[in-house]
Amino acid sequence: MTQAQRTRVIDHGGGVWSIEVPIPDNPLGHTLVHLLDTDRGPVLVDTGWDDPDSWDALTAGLAAAGVAVRDVHGVLVTHCHPDHHGLSGQVREASGAWIAMHAADAEAVRRTREAEPGVWLAFLAEKLARAGAPDAHTALLRTALATGRAGTDPGRRAALPDREIVPGERLDLAGRRLTAIWTPGHTPGHVCLHLDEAHPANLPGRGRLFSGDHLLPGISPHIGLYEDPEGPESADLGADPLGDYLASLERVGRLSVAEVLPAHQHSFTGAAGRVRELLDHHERRLGQLLELLAEPLTPWQTAERMTWNRPWERIPHGSRNIAVAEAEAHLRRLVTLGRAEALPGVPTRYAAV
Repeated sequence: MTQAQRTRVIDHGGGVWSIEVPIPDNPLGHTLVHLLDTDRGPVLVDTGWDDPDSWDALTAGLAAAGVAVRDVHGVLVTHCHPDHHGLSGQVREASGAWIAMHAADAEAVRRTREAEPGVWLAFLAEKLARAGAPDAHTALLRTALATGRAGTDPGRRAALPDREIVPGERLDLAGRRLTAIWTPGHTPGHVCLHLDEAHPANLPGRGRLFSGDHLLPGISPHIGLYEDPEGPESADLGADPLGDYLASLERVGRLSVAEVLPAHQHSFTGAAGRVRELLDHHERRLGQLLELLAEPLTPWQTAERMTWNRPWERIPHGSRNIAVAEAEAHLRRLVTLGRAEALPGVPTRYAAV
């Protein structure tokens, strides 16, 4: 079977298609890259992972929608993660397309590209140590750093955008009414894109929303920590990404869109109901953590005691790093709400107040 035969393309009507672009060795399976027709040519919302099979799937999907990659006019990036931004540079090389991104995520791309090899790995090892990770866990990172076996961060190859997505402003797309909504939390510069046009199936509501990873039908997106190895530690400890996410969820819920076109899983209706489900999920999560903090705990100890989709002992090394960041994002939210405090010392411990 050829890549074109394997690639799933859905025509959503009104000049909008979705293309399944695979993510190598990832349980999510694929990124839904969206194709939007404009009077100046086709525009992509995200591009998929930087991988030969992913590129083949993207180009095959475009061809199935009647578009050659050389005809792509522009790329709108919902956020800087490699399964969304990875192929943007290759699309630009093939077509001359512009690439647009929110300034906060464009800065994250710049930092990653310019960082010396090993900087991010050293930053992660130190961050995990402050979070209370055991030596056996951080030793793997420090060994890789010492031996030069850190690997290549896909972000170091990511393309720098040449346009800025400014929230609240109408994007310059001829013949389309598309506005960016700033939705930080998953990343500092995540944006959703509101296509404020009549739905082709006449569904009630205000058009459609390209939601990236912000609003998904069956997954709560990862909310970790905003990471800047060059930034002051005090600023990092003051960040509240979960608070940002919850506030931006409520903004999206008030749009009353007819349909959501996310970057994973499938399109869906009932955005306001899904927003309420996610708000309730995180409120329950915060309540459970507050009970755990009857005794002071590090973020690592908190993550060990939290409920995940599998027992802690079966969570692999890399996924534990993500889980600890998620735990600390929730802990910082409790601090912001005045329901917990970060105690002085290293590793950092949190306690209920």
